[in-house]
Amino acid sequence: MAAILSILPHSSCPQNILFHFIASDTANHHHFRYTISRAFTALVFQIYPYDSKAVSGLISSSIRSALDCPLNYARNYLPNLLPHCLRRVVYLDSDLVLVDDMAKLTATPLGDSSVLAAPEYCNANFTSYFTPTFWSNPTLSLTFSGRNACYFNTGVMVIDLQRWRAGDYTTKIVEWMELQKRMRIYELGSLPPFLLVFAGNIAPVDHRWNQHGLGGDNYRGLCRDLHPGPTSLLHWSGKGKPWARIDANRPCPLDAFWAPYDLLQTSSSLES
Repeated sequence: MAAILSILPHSSCPQNILFHFIASDTANHHHFRYTISRAFTALVFQIYPYDSKAVSGLISSSIRSALDCPLNYARNYLPNLLPHCLRRVVYLDSDLVLVDDMAKLTATPLGDSSVLAAPEYCNANFTSYFTPTFWSNPTLSLTFSGRNACYFNTGVMVIDLQRWRAGDYTTKIVEWMELQKRMRIYELGSLPPFLLVFAGNIAPVDHRWNQHGLGGDNYRGLCRDLHPGPTSLLHWSGKGKPWARIDANRPCPLDAFWAPYDLLQTSSSLES
């Protein structure tokens, strides 16, 4: 809800934004629809049920239990879930707020062949995202041969759905998840399969569009600072979430950027 509320006032044409919500098939979709409609009376949106059973057998335990939620893997199946007439979407995690016009991100050029675009971080230790089992196997480690493979956060992506479908990239991701079940090649949930398939082959996005990691690392809820440079999107990826820290009266300094978009802060904020 905070993410939606942050997108609308910063948009040059909010009436042109169509929201696609992916919801668990076990969720109360009627209540979900009512809640959104009541908070945002003019919002144009669709809700798509996601069959968690389809992926639950492919999920391997990771370093943090929250990463094992089937909804974390819904992004793997977006081209199957969304209408085939859609050519491009911006995928956003729910633990973020925008402070810039979404249209700028949507217009990201994908070039002649890229399936998706995202901010890349080439100074990260890329080897740490995979186990020694992966790197010691020549057949597996050659996956990145000839690719300038860099880390990217999958919480913010611009995706060409038609190119994805044409290349059957969902199958490619699933194949890596099936291999992970047989021999443990990574520890971090839904991210590594995306790196295996796309790293080194994505279109660039300015880092301002994913100031991520604000939730701290995966072991302790540490307070983080912003990365250097301008900010268009703040993303509380990591263990610590701003709503939980604010409710516990133990907020991090940057949680103050999230608080204005909390619809439950005051009884009058919903009407405002």
